[in-house]
Amino acid sequence: MFPVRRCPVRVLPLLLSVLLAGCGAPAPRDAAERDVREAVADWSRTPPAGLAGIPLEGWAYEVSEVRRDGAGATVRAELHYRLTGYDAAAAGSAREVRLTRDGGRWHVTGDRAAPGALPQLWDQGPVAVVRGSRSLVLGVGQDAGTLSAIAAEADRAVPAVSAAWPELWAGRAVVLVPGSLERMAELLGRPAAEYRGMGAVTTGRVGAAPAPADRVVVNPQGWAELSPAGRGVILTHEVTHVATRAATTATTPLWLSEGFADWAGYRGTAATPERAAPALARALRRGEVPGELPRAEDFAFGGDPEALARAYEGAWLACRLIADRWGEAALVDLYGRAGREPWPVAVRGALGVDPDALTEDWQEALRAEFR
Repeated sequence: MFPVRRCPVRVLPLLLSVLLAGCGAPAPRDAAERDVREAVADWSRTPPAGLAGIPLEGWAYEVSEVRRDGAGATVRAELHYRLTGYDAAAAGSAREVRLTRDGGRWHVTGDRAAPGALPQLWDQGPVAVVRGSRSLVLGVGQDAGTLSAIAAEADRAVPAVSAAWPELWAGRAVVLVPGSLERMAELLGRPAAEYRGMGAVTTGRVGAAPAPADRVVVNPQGWAELSPAGRGVILTHEVTHVATRAATTATTPLWLSEGFADWAGYRGTAATPERAAPALARALRRGEVPGELPRAEDFAFGGDPEALARAYEGAWLACRLIADRWGEAALVDLYGRAGREPWPVAVRGALGVDPDALTEDWQEALRAEFR
């Protein structure tokens, strides 16, 4: 039994404070920080008036950090929102909110993408909204006619994709149309040169985890240079990436993902290999037969454009061969298996041949096509 020791009463408050600190008790937020957080919560209860035309829900700013500097404060927060009827889960965006104190109250004076985070389309200016029957098109710096034409093209792309990919998917698309190539690059966080000459891209990365909020982002300069038929192929290609996202994993060969999207885009059109695969045709007629199906690095932008074109064209013709020889259902089956099985197992299961035989069949088909 331990002996009882008497302590002067005046020591107890100090002792209690030390014990509480030692137990890791959180320091209480000061009143100013609490007021800042409340001001952000009040301000963010509804989307800004300038976004009234966008079908938003679940709009909320989750504050993670408050930094005060005199009469001002900077807040780091995560914006969560969904596009009603389009997003399966909330999209996230790191934001930096600026506040100033005036008349004893905090007021939000600025809101922008946090350092290192990607901006939202509305950070680039007022957003115009066009709703299609199967699409939602959001644009900045674009006339209504352009956005309506893109919505009509997206509405045609969605059923074309569903016909090529009969698996379950949302059956609708969100298309963003920034004001320029440079603005497009800002949204994607990449150099503008990587997208020069491209008509559109999807925001979710092929081979990554399923994205809750895929977007098709149009390059307005590249789009303007496309023929009407080319626009249909490009948009169908990109919407195919949206549809197949849940089945696409790190094990899915990039050539299969890109080739399937091109196959869906060209499916039902009058496109021929001679017209749609000119770079590959030139190489074959020089006697340059690809030694293997396109590798992931062959699809990298910023390098030799002729090599990049051959990669896309070769991937398309590989998927075209599979659909023609084994059937469209076998191509869809191969895509699904490739996302969940080792590649040799997937090929044998869907096509009944091994990967080497598939490559040889593809090479022979190329020789026959471009002799």
